[in-house]
Amino acid sequence: MKTHFAIALAVLFANTAVAQDSSHTKALEEVVVTGQYKPQSLKNSVYQVRVINAQRIILSGATNIQQVLSYQLGFRFSTDNTIGTSNVELLGMSGRNVKILLDGVPMPDRGDTRESLNQVDINTIERIEIVEGPMSVSYGSDALAGVINIITKKNSPAALSISARAQEETAGSEYYPFSYLGSHLQSLQVSSTKKHWNLAAGGTHNQFNGFGGDAYGRGKSWRPKEQWLGNARLGYSNEKINFYYRMDGLHEEIADRETINMANYRAIDKYYTSKRFMHQLQNQWHVSNKANLNSIFSYTDYSRRTSTYRQDFLAGTKEPTTGAGEQDLSKLNSVVFRNTLFYQFSEKISLQPGIDINYEKASGARISGSPSIADYALFVSAEIAATDKIKIRPGVRFIKNSVYDAPPAIPSINTKFTLGKTLDFRAAYAYGFRSPALRELYFSFHDANHDINGNVDLKAEHSNSFNASFNWAPVKKDHLRFSSVLGFFYNIFNNQIDLASITVNGTILYTYFNVLRSKSTGATFENSITWKNFAGSVGFSYMGLYNGLYDDTHYLKDDNRNFLWTPEINTNLVYTLKKLKTRLGLFYKYSGQKPSFAFGTNGSNQDIVYAAKTSAYNLADFTATTTVSKLITVTGGVKNIFDVTSVNNTAVSTGVHNANGPLSLNYGRSYFLGLTLQWNK
Repeated sequence: MKTHFAIALAVLFANTAVAQDSSHTKALEEVVVTGQYKPQSLKNSVYQVRVINAQRIILSGATNIQQVLSYQLGFRFSTDNTIGTSNVELLGMSGRNVKILLDGVPMPDRGDTRESLNQVDINTIERIEIVEGPMSVSYGSDALAGVINIITKKNSPAALSISARAQEETAGSEYYPFSYLGSHLQSLQVSSTKKHWNLAAGGTHNQFNGFGGDAYGRGKSWRPKEQWLGNARLGYSNEKINFYYRMDGLHEEIADRETINMANYRAIDKYYTSKRFMHQLQNQWHVSNKANLNSIFSYTDYSRRTSTYRQDFLAGTKEPTTGAGEQDLSKLNSVVFRNTLFYQFSEKISLQPGIDINYEKASGARISGSPSIADYALFVSAEIAATDKIKIRPGVRFIKNSVYDAPPAIPSINTKFTLGKTLDFRAAYAYGFRSPALRELYFSFHDANHDINGNVDLKAEHSNSFNASFNWAPVKKDHLRFSSVLGFFYNIFNNQIDLASITVNGTILYTYFNVLRSKSTGATFENSITWKNFAGSVGFSYMGLYNGLYDDTHYLKDDNRNFLWTPEINTNLVYTLKKLKTRLGLFYKYSGQKPSFAFGTNGSNQDIVYAAKTSAYNLADFTATTTVSKLITVTGGVKNIFDVTSVNNTAVSTGVHNANGPLSLNYGRSYFLGLTLQWNK
């Protein structure tokens, strides 16, 4: 750990550029980079990309990425309150099928959830780009459902820039100033630019003191979590190259303190401590007007320690326990090397070949042995402008996996058709391949609330995915803009990996298994408008899931439906009061009843597959941000207006500890107030 901090001190990083407010955001002209040969506008991209920009993140008053994504169509989150982690679903598919990138670099996770999503300093984020659908050709394994690329702020043009942020927030009705109860955030970022060099550093302290519990602050239903996040960056750029080193560090502790047994005045305390150090070197070399070379090398050192103690309050002692899994240190190391060359043969034909190498190694008491998986890939794609109105991007990826036999080639094709001045059509097909992750093969987790075993006999996942969208922008004037996007998707998965229960000597355990065949399908319809000082959007999605659990097991099907459907509606409204230098935001999302397939038994004690469900719920936030002076901005508001804490769930939750009970969503209605100081020289 000292070595990592020495590196961080040697090459400091932060970026403090604050995006300027604009009530006339030109969404279709916004520049995107994920999956692109070079930065280009949303309108010209062959992919359907969603962008969450800095203005939206600032206005939300969010302290983590989950609070921002919760209001996006197709996103759902579930929380394991026992160990304090969250998982994400995108378009009905679990987080293990979603690729999380930080500046284009994959973020590894030790467990089955995408906890890394909330282990990024939100104060360093410039924007979030979301590409729905499989990106296996470009990004390989884990990109079947889509890619979430978290893009950090780059060097500020200011000679010296200092930014400080502090935010206080209640947890439901619980709050105490600056500590003890509620949520408290402090952040400091400093950057400097001189000639071709840029140097910066930053750090954030994010403390959530949990929710619920007794008068002694124990037995909380939401576990206290404290994060220390640091980042450093040193870069050099000129007309030809843009080179930088970046380090992101995390120290996170989640505390689970049970209520005191009043018979003997004893209690058990558990602490989950995560440490993540991610180093990356990136270089963009402008070889010529027709060629660019992009290189990425990253190394991630991640660990999670479980420490369990028995507190004796009469004797005043605190002793480590010796039960299975109560003292554990699991480690995960990841190396990524990625090199891509963009070459433009002519105005009509461009080519991008690339090399992608990924290596992961895990160890720990909960890991069987010291396993490792290496994935070596060559990929190439081309972008062909067949006519002025037709753009085609075929691609293929060749993989050598150290554990699994990958298909000889993984193809994809994306197309974009300009049907008129105001209407574009995109259609795509992609073949997907995902080898089981180390956590699914070898990781075992057993405590009072979890019994999960890895499965070394898992097969790799394969998929065929189709998606299409119409983009219509009939109005595009200085003070009025309107656009609509109608999208469709259909995915077929073979050997999709999921969790299932098994009975061993009368004890119910959970393990990973392959579903012979599953499908997901649906449609999304999003509309946005900007008019003078107003910007708003309304979206609707309807998604269906088919899970062929009964196709390859002895289980009987207890429901005649093939697809189980769920709707979603979201609305984002932003109004700018120019004279008051204030922006108001109202964010709403309705998540309809979500059915799913689950294992169980019927009255005749036969094993069945039945349709379970999670109840519908509504989420809403109201926020405001105002510029007090050139230096100071104030943000405040109310989150979770409808005071949603949990919904009924008749299936097994993500943490595999809560069957036929409530599914935790939030800790109640909360209020926040934040202050940002920005100074530039």
